[in-house]
Amino acid sequence: MTAEHGEELKRIVIHRISLPLKHPFRTSFGVEDTKHTYIVEVETRSGEVGYGECVAGAFPGYSYETIDVDLQILDKYIIPSMEPDTTDPAKFVKSVDWINGYNMAKASIEMALWDLNARLAGEPLYKFIGGVRTKVSAGVSMGIQKNINTLLKRIEKFLERGYQRIKVKIKRGLEHDILESVRREYPDIKLSADANGDYLKEDIPRLLELDRYQLMYLEQPFPYWSITTHAELAEKMETKICLDETIINRYTASEAIKIGAAEIINIKPGRVGGFSESIAIHNISERHDVPVWIGGMLETGVGRGFNVSIATLPNVRLPSDISASDRYFKRDVVTEPWSIDNSGWIHVRNKPGIGVEIDWPYLEKIRLWRKVYSL
Repeated sequence: MTAEHGEELKRIVIHRISLPLKHPFRTSFGVEDTKHTYIVEVETRSGEVGYGECVAGAFPGYSYETIDVDLQILDKYIIPSMEPDTTDPAKFVKSVDWINGYNMAKASIEMALWDLNARLAGEPLYKFIGGVRTKVSAGVSMGIQKNINTLLKRIEKFLERGYQRIKVKIKRGLEHDILESVRREYPDIKLSADANGDYLKEDIPRLLELDRYQLMYLEQPFPYWSITTHAELAEKMETKICLDETIINRYTASEAIKIGAAEIINIKPGRVGGFSESIAIHNISERHDVPVWIGGMLETGVGRGFNVSIATLPNVRLPSDISASDRYFKRDVVTEPWSIDNSGWIHVRNKPGIGVEIDWPYLEKIRLWRKVYSL
């Protein structure tokens, strides 16, 4: 699934940006009110360009990777390891395999190469990777709000927009207040809860009580390293257990499925190292009849384009966290922001690559700096 054009890379350009969020996004890890990220350009000697984005956060709560750390890893290790003929994502992955971890930094380049290859082939990325649908089911993730009334009003707003699934963030001690209130107000909606690993093994009795809320799934109740505890909970709980942070690659996915810890998997392409690993996790899950969905990490329209593309794969059977651009941003960094229709679908674009172009005047306005790497 790579274009055979004999192309060589000429340069890589990193654009560090600071994009304001419409509303602060709060989880058990902390609060973000600005999207700090970088946009990647990979450019061939013939002038063709592919785009990527880093999904790392501003502080090391969700992951040890942060935007500033990843920029150092790119500068000192990842880009110097690349050769000019590294237009093939598989070759790129092999060239940086010696670097332990830093999946998000690696993914920012790897995914740009997928975009580049699809553009060189003249195909939309979703077709290039074997996608089977032209629209994807959109869900929305709700951060922890300042009070229950605010949460309920925001849920009402997103249901009116057509979102097909509501996911609420929970944390130890707040789970019943949040879920009881939401279920009382909206007894029939598709609802899930995400704990971001906030619970411990001794909280299993507390978590078993969540069965009464008829959730689609409970996402990542325990820390990422606690695979066997997830399996223990899954055996006792009627609600399906979905893993997110635990799934760092195809191998952890396989192990989690094998011991019964993952009944559903959330694939976040930027977090697992890019499209190559995401497709492998998808295929493993499909072989074991474990449904997957595509998670979001406050991506701009660039990262959102990748998420839409991969959500067209056949085993993506549940609504994904791929909301419209205006869910998070007053203005996106792409010329054609992503939107959903009244029924909660995001339609893929029949344009080469991820289907977006950069809004350069706006990106330059919010850009903190730019660095060019010649290959």
